[in-house]
Amino acid sequence: MSDTREGSSTEREAPAGPVEAPPTRAAEEGGIEEIVVKIGRCATVVKGGRRFSFGALVVAGDRHGHVGVGYGKSVEVPSAVEKGKKLAVRNMVTVPLVNGTLPHRIIGRYGASYVVMVPASPGTGVIAGSSARAVLELAGVQNVLTKSYGSNNPKNLTLATLRGLERLVTRDDIERLRGVKLVG
Repeated sequence: MSDTREGSSTEREAPAGPVEAPPTRAAEEGGIEEIVVKIGRCATVVKGGRRFSFGALVVAGDRHGHVGVGYGKSVEVPSAVEKGKKLAVRNMVTVPLVNGTLPHRIIGRYGASYVVMVPASPGTGVIAGSSARAVLELAGVQNVLTKSYGSNNPKNLTLATLRGLERLVTRDDIERLRGVKLVG
């Protein structure tokens, strides 16, 4: 005995008109994007086995001159990433940009890591390793050359890049500080 009835369908019909996409996380939070640079696992040995915890190195920025780095720790990866993003947003700094690149050459240092950042002409792109690239792209830098020296620890490299960006000054800043008009 079949229990099918005419006219009844289990399939849903598509709604008429344009379908709106759900808002993205970046749109909901004022245009702030995040990149997870590294997820580290730490194990402690306890009676009965090992207990794992996770640390997430997260870079957050709006691609318009604001960027921050955060390191979140938790027993689960998603909550570690969320904590890292919250810290990155809280510790955001403003980066002065000139035509999509840096105003001048700068060396950032953190721990045993050095990152040299050199302004580049339009069309060059971001020439950088993954750690420095995440910081520079989310800061809104479009053309830059970088070279890292010393330790290649991702946490130190991201913080060295951020420290270098914090120390950037524009021509207008120098004129205001010195009280003179620069020639050239």
